[in-house]
Amino acid sequence: MSAPAQFLNPSEAAKRLGISAKALRLYEQRGLIAPIRTATGWRAYGPDAIARATEIVALRALGLSLGQVTRMLEGDARDFETALVEHEAALEGQARRIASIAARVRRFRAELISRASPTGGRGRQVQPQARFSVCLELPWPWGGERFELRDVCALNYIVGPLGSGKTRLAKRLAEILPNGSFLGLDRLVEGGATARVRLEADPALRSRVDQSIALLTGDGATVSDALIALLAGLESMRPAIPVVDMPEQGLDTPTQKALVAYLRHRGVEGWPLFMLTRSSAILDLASVGGEEAIIFCPANHSPPSRVVPYPGAPGYEAVATCLASPEVRARTEGVIAWRPAEA
Repeated sequence: MSAPAQFLNPSEAAKRLGISAKALRLYEQRGLIAPIRTATGWRAYGPDAIARATEIVALRALGLSLGQVTRMLEGDARDFETALVEHEAALEGQARRIASIAARVRRFRAELISRASPTGGRGRQVQPQARFSVCLELPWPWGGERFELRDVCALNYIVGPLGSGKTRLAKRLAEILPNGSFLGLDRLVEGGATARVRLEADPALRSRVDQSIALLTGDGATVSDALIALLAGLESMRPAIPVVDMPEQGLDTPTQKALVAYLRHRGVEGWPLFMLTRSSAILDLASVGGEEAIIFCPANHSPPSRVVPYPGAPGYEAVATCLASPEVRARTEGVIAWRPAEA
């Protein structure tokens, strides 16, 4: 005698659930599900058993052990919620530890590469990155809270939603950083006219910009007024620490990717840089290295915080939602959902 049509045999149930028949048997042994038996003694899984098994599979996919699943399903709703909160906290702790280890591994790899190649692969002598800390009182829209940024990295990304205060934070950092300087979007006025005048008047600056352009175009960048204005601004700031507003402005995707690779190399040479960005090509969360830091400004104007680039880490999803591809950024350029009143 076969099972009724609405019942499934072990192999059919396992296939529907996306697990093995062995796992299904284990759930039964733990008393989590109870299939019926046909007249011939075969197991058959009806709607209730499949629904219960679906819950178990979903909880297991969250990383819960069978013991935890058993306790959660046998307890009341409050026990269930408490267990999930505790599990979430444990996962966040694991994510922070893994991200910290991954960052140390990246730094160690960078050190090995530097030792193996005295020119760092670009024909220039590599100098160790000097680390320092900065401390400031947060400007409006914050309330003057103390903000400390320890161990300033080679590349520092400032990210936040519209109205979060990230631009004001960037300008304040430019004021208190050792020899800091802010490079704003006014560099693009009249197609970068100021940069062209500066390059014509300074052959040495022109030479440095030309060398940078050669490196970038070799990596797929397209020469444009926006790129020239950005490079001229950066090169003219040396040895200041630049704080750059939207380096992606006016640059296509290949150019943004080439630019980040170029800036990473400059960072290895000991030239810290801060960038406000909303581009996922400039801040590719999957490619952030050990000498890079993400500073996130929340929409609710809580103090900024550093976010580790690891899925599940506190603040990671919030940072990701602030970023968009260059194509999306181009479509939405100039769109402002809300802007706070001037203080």
